[in-house]
Amino acid sequence: MRGGAPWVADLEAALGEVLIGQKELIHGLLLGLLTGGHVLLEGVPGLAKSLAVATLAKATHGSFARLQFTPDLLPSDLIGTEIYNAKEASFTTRKGPIFANFVLTDEINRAPAKVQSALLEAMQERQVSIGGVTFPLPDPFLVLATQNPLEHEGTYALPEAQVDRFALKLIVDYPSKDEELAVLARMARTAPLPIVRQVVTLEEIMRARAVIDQIALDPKLAEYIVAMVQATRDPAKAGLKDLVGRVHYGASPRATIWLALASRANAFLEGRGFVTPADIKRVAPLVMRHRVVPTYEADAEGLSSDKLVARLLETIPVP
Repeated sequence: MRGGAPWVADLEAALGEVLIGQKELIHGLLLGLLTGGHVLLEGVPGLAKSLAVATLAKATHGSFARLQFTPDLLPSDLIGTEIYNAKEASFTTRKGPIFANFVLTDEINRAPAKVQSALLEAMQERQVSIGGVTFPLPDPFLVLATQNPLEHEGTYALPEAQVDRFALKLIVDYPSKDEELAVLARMARTAPLPIVRQVVTLEEIMRARAVIDQIALDPKLAEYIVAMVQATRDPAKAGLKDLVGRVHYGASPRATIWLALASRANAFLEGRGFVTPADIKRVAPLVMRHRVVPTYEADAEGLSSDKLVARLLETIPVP
């Protein structure tokens, strides 16, 4: 049996029936689903980012909403608004698309600051305010946002506070030759795609999250996680003298939390009741790549966030 529940292999298979290749994308989506962590997907257009999110929602019996972010978007387009009923002389609340289990925000970096702020409240507090009244969001609630790394015209840089709210950042890359041939064979036709199989309920997902909370994390591995995160803030103290002046700012305590949660979820997917160093190393790039920001000097030297994280993994001693 793949994973810590019988439905894990079925869900992977259901996603694989629509998404060809993209194993890292599927793995990252499963980690987000099992931990309740929001996911940022970055990749050029046409790599099935939106299709992946829609497929995940359909396979899990969850409600799904898609919102195309544009520069003229308003917060009310996201969270909803109050509508005045002249006949009854009263206001009624019309809820926005944010009230769904899976919310796909396409091209998130095209939305202005006010929309980003409204989304930030929803992601962090799992509730929104409409007309002074607070409304809880459904459970589970997952924001899966896409952004295009190539286009900058008409885009707004995501605030660091919002980027930090994303538990994971997934890089969606081009398919291999064989994978693209398979895409051609399956997609180059006028017939609609096959209906996605529903393989898991929301209740089963919530039960799996409760199991993940019980997966053992050895105190020495907890210290390893903390040491890795703190090394991003003070590379010299961690013995990474070559990274001094190469990190603009390091990871926040949220990185520590999500490293532990994602490591537990990875152990769950592997069918284990305890975390190993391999789990931590497996999820570290996904959790830290958007939280470790290189300096201009590092950029000039070709040191990306992923390379900085890889350097950490090579240097911090494993217990």
